[in-house]
Amino acid sequence: MFSGSPAGYSKSNMTRRTLLSSAAGGLLYAANDEPLRVCLAGLAHGHARGFFSRNLARRDLKVLGVSEADSALRTKYLTDFKLDAGIGFDSVESMLAKVKPEAVLLFTNTFDHLAAVQTCAKNKIPVVMEKPLAVSNDHAKRMQAAASAAGIPVLVNYETTWYASNYAARKIVQEGRIGPIRKVVIHDGHQGPKEIGVGPEFLSWLTDPEKNGAGALFDFGCYGANLMTWLMNNQRPTSVTAVTQTIKPDIYKRVDDEATVVLEYRSAQAIIQASWNWPYSRKDMEIYGKSGAIRTIKADRIAVLVEGKDELQMSATPIPAPENDFLAYVKAVVRRETKADGLSSLENNMIVTEILDAARRSARSGSKVRL
Repeated sequence: MFSGSPAGYSKSNMTRRTLLSSAAGGLLYAANDEPLRVCLAGLAHGHARGFFSRNLARRDLKVLGVSEADSALRTKYLTDFKLDAGIGFDSVESMLAKVKPEAVLLFTNTFDHLAAVQTCAKNKIPVVMEKPLAVSNDHAKRMQAAASAAGIPVLVNYETTWYASNYAARKIVQEGRIGPIRKVVIHDGHQGPKEIGVGPEFLSWLTDPEKNGAGALFDFGCYGANLMTWLMNNQRPTSVTAVTQTIKPDIYKRVDDEATVVLEYRSAQAIIQASWNWPYSRKDMEIYGKSGAIRTIKADRIAVLVEGKDELQMSATPIPAPENDFLAYVKAVVRRETKADGLSSLENNMIVTEILDAARRSARSGSKVRL
């Protein structure tokens, strides 16, 4: 998904944007007007279609190349979106030998993130991928090493990164209005990928435990791990316990379709509910503090209850540019106009991968995994 804002920005970032402000217009963000030059690597991820549908007409974007090993899938995308066949390539390597983008956007299966990041790192090109970061700790550490050696940012894109409701909830927590966090319950998922009609190229790897890492556990458990890590300021949990099930084995023969993960911290707990069995699509959370609670309601509303008073629903405050827009944020990061931190950051997502890896081990062993 590609709308909304990543929550959380540092004071230094705000100062940097203020210094970049337009004296005439008073803008918070004065980006270079040149379009962001990108390449897409892979088309097996269903979000690629959404990216093209929503962004091809943008004046601040220029697509230089699209790589996909499956020639039929590559041709279909180029045809459907009326793109020049000359920008199509059969590999990331052949594409980057011809064109030099400012960033590569990955729409591969999760297993292939590692090879793509390593290739981009050799060419010193920043990478943005669809969540989650990796299928394992080993892959995540190898990506981190490649990115560090090349000095490139690696960003992870989540739909919920751009929800103003999440940003508003975190701000209330940071202000101490509900006291210290005690419990967070995060719900993510839908009726199931086959049930909602994802494309065959997407379904084939979502239901492959090697290419996806797991089923619903990795597909939707990553959202909760990402948000909780952010709420806890990148603090790692002390332990991870997970239970997974395959409720629909006739559809999902090789992976889980239901997962519950419990994260323990020194003074807090998180319950991540990831499912391909919800009767509707949802991405929301409840944050319980010592003296109050917050519920997020879709992307732009929250409900707050403080010190036993009636719950009050309100609209979430819009988030300032460039954090309110996926591509504007990517452009600001790759042009070093803002820092890669918060929900999209590699630092956060290394912890997310550690949590998911531990959750998978816990579910297999039936025991708690201590970190």
